[in-house]
Amino acid sequence: MGSPDHQVLGDWLAEETCRALSRSNLIAVISHLSAREIAKQPFVLEDVRDNLAVDYCVTGSLRVLDDEVILDADFSDATSRVILWTRQFSGSARDFLHGDGAAVSEIVKTVGRTIASDAIAHTKGLPVNEIEDHRLLVAGIGLMHQLKLESFARSRAMIEEAIDRAPQTAEAHAWLAERYVMSVFNGWSVDRGRDTMMPRDSCARALDIDPENAFCMTIDGVVHNNLLQRLDIAEDRFDINLNHNPNEAMSWLLSGVLHAFRDDAKTAVTAVERAQRLSPVGTFDYFYDSLSASAYLAADDYEKALKFSTASWSKNSRHISTLRAKISAHVGLDQIEEARTDAQELMRRMPDFTVADYLRDHPGSDHKLGQDVARALRVSGVP
Repeated sequence: MGSPDHQVLGDWLAEETCRALSRSNLIAVISHLSAREIAKQPFVLEDVRDNLAVDYCVTGSLRVLDDEVILDADFSDATSRVILWTRQFSGSARDFLHGDGAAVSEIVKTVGRTIASDAIAHTKGLPVNEIEDHRLLVAGIGLMHQLKLESFARSRAMIEEAIDRAPQTAEAHAWLAERYVMSVFNGWSVDRGRDTMMPRDSCARALDIDPENAFCMTIDGVVHNNLLQRLDIAEDRFDINLNHNPNEAMSWLLSGVLHAFRDDAKTAVTAVERAQRLSPVGTFDYFYDSLSASAYLAADDYEKALKFSTASWSKNSRHISTLRAKISAHVGLDQIEEARTDAQELMRRMPDFTVADYLRDHPGSDHKLGQDVARALRVSGVP
């Protein structure tokens, strides 16, 4: 409402939301131009669903009162016609037009969380062969990142079912590889040797299908970095991605961690901060925060390392590497009692864990960051 400038502002916000959502490899986003054509007509959700073949829809209206912009946004299930959430944002036009504006960022992150939660809720108790295509992989990945053993086990069946239904979908093979990595790192693998090789094979299949797929190449970098300890190959994968697409958030994040392992703290911090700005959806916030903490540890910025590791732990208290980062930050700040408390929690969850295990398995154990973490673990009471 108001001047033509306000119409332009609303259109720009819609376009930025589409652009930010499209950075996620889990969401296929309809072109803003197509949505704009639909928006010229009276809004009927069924028409949007039928004409654009969408499962979800974000709608909004904009009001301008003096210098204040007020945005009301709704997120709806296009099939059930249920409004899954509503949000209101307000601020100056300058704030809305800022590249890292809170309104677009919050809409995008909330959309990501809601799609994952909605998929998991709909698939609860259903046999995998009865789950709709658009929920199958999203639910499987969401369950995988809950890091609960029961959920983690079910996630494999969902991801494998998604591969059976669409074997030429490169990303599904890459997500299966990521699940193997997480299985090894969380101590749930019953055959570490096998589960170290399986993700390499899954990534090879993914890249055979789509050799230039940024997400698949990123996961292949993870496998070489975390499991095979070939940091040179991992760096090559991340660099290729970032040269091809400098807005690839996951590549920036994992590149940052790799530089942290190599004691290049300045590059590590720059990379993870860019990853945080580009993070497309909020489903894996805990993961971004946890790995950012490692970059700040490499830079000896223990206050920020503690801030990010604490934030990550509050979002997902099953990601054990976050607890190690938190212990290291406490020791760096000379908060030994707090470190011991966290170490006791670590040992409660992984009774057989030792510093020797960490030094044997961690790709950065021969560098300053790895040695600092090992020292912090010893100081806090880990055997």
